[in-house]
Amino acid sequence: MDLSRPRVAAIGDGDHSGLPGQAESESDPRGAVAIEVLPAVGRWDHFASLLAQSGCVCMAYRNSSLDTLGRLEHMRGLCEREPGPGVLAFADGEVAAWCSIAPKCTYRALVNSRTIPHVDDAEAWSAVCFRVRPGFRRRGLMHDLLDGAIEHARASGAIVIEGYPVDPEGDRVDQTAAYVGTVGLFEAHGFERVLRTEGRSGGKRRWLVRRRLA
Repeated sequence: MDLSRPRVAAIGDGDHSGLPGQAESESDPRGAVAIEVLPAVGRWDHFASLLAQSGCVCMAYRNSSLDTLGRLEHMRGLCEREPGPGVLAFADGEVAAWCSIAPKCTYRALVNSRTIPHVDDAEAWSAVCFRVRPGFRRRGLMHDLLDGAIEHARASGAIVIEGYPVDPEGDRVDQTAAYVGTVGLFEAHGFERVLRTEGRSGGKRRWLVRRRLA
């Protein structure tokens, strides 16, 4: 299923990353770029090339007990069948960013979490991780990713989506701590705060946020 939602992005509009206190500082000699967000199903090579740069294949929430080869094989398998493990953002056809979103029941660490509370897991999907390649940051891709993730979940039958973002509380949040997204990012896309969790990222507390789709 093709869920592409082309967008023309012009660099220099200011920071739309959802991370507070960061001003636009990058220029793009190409000017405007076309953005598409697509499901990862059938796009294993794109996913692997993006995540290989960080050495992470987004398995911490799914099954951290697997070795490196096992993690790669698990993610390859998820990319071969619906609904897949998430969505990829492409800038002028080049893979630029990733969001992990899938049924909550597929994330073992969430199901067994002692720090992230459970509200109503029936039919819930979870958006747990964002990754934007260096050179493509501060261009609003976090917003494109979340938009695309929401539409992918909706098309796959989700009725509610959860996120577990960090609350910067007015401070700067670095890219490492903000891999879970920020509260401001999620709220900008219709999510509401439900519970303050015991989880932390970069020393900052995380919230459970939800958005109903039906």
